[in-house]
Amino acid sequence: MEQIKGSYRIAKILSQKNGARVLRLRHRTLERDLILRQYPRPVLAYDILKKLRHPNLPEVYDSLRLSDGQIVLEEYVEGLTVAEVLETGSYTSRGAKNVLRGVCGGVIALHGCGILHRDIKPENVMIGSSGEVKLIDLNASLCLEPEGEQAVDPLGTIGYAAYEQLGISQCDERTDVFALGVLLNVMLTGEHPSRRLARGKMGKIVLKCTQIDPASRYQSVQKLLEVL
Repeated sequence: MEQIKGSYRIAKILSQKNGARVLRLRHRTLERDLILRQYPRPVLAYDILKKLRHPNLPEVYDSLRLSDGQIVLEEYVEGLTVAEVLETGSYTSRGAKNVLRGVCGGVIALHGCGILHRDIKPENVMIGSSGEVKLIDLNASLCLEPEGEQAVDPLGTIGYAAYEQLGISQCDERTDVFALGVLLNVMLTGEHPSRRLARGKMGKIVLKCTQIDPASRYQSVQKLLEVL
């Protein structure tokens, strides 16, 4: 941590809530930026992602366990979140599909490592200056145990969290499918599907993604990607 302080200065505090902080740091001599995420508890997913490179996920440079939590150093993505884009209006059908395809790519990579994101929402999707799509922030992520046993806790964001995240049943890949459906609808309409459902084919996709019973949703993100 002292080495980080010596080499970098805080350029901007991006988020500070619930004991977690997200800082944009700038190297004192190279003028290079990176993101520092500080969590009050270990987030195992970042230890796994140090070994993964994927175009729809920010590169994780390092993950440091501390006595009071964890620090993650990751790639800084120059651009806007989908939430910021939505402040100027909704997406076209083509634009929303392009973004969702990118997010699906990142989620499929996470699922391949046994990681559920569990907090897919506009604030956690970055659109880079070159149009690249990056899924960020694994604070609510869950690493599935090989035996299928897991601790069920209600992390996530109201409206985007699937019903099973409330502790009703175990989470699996279909939990992220639910949030992807809500994200698609919000990009198209600016509203949750329970208030206003997107029209046409996109609305049918959203409806299938957001079924209460996981067995009625697309059974994997790959299946969702195939129908987009």
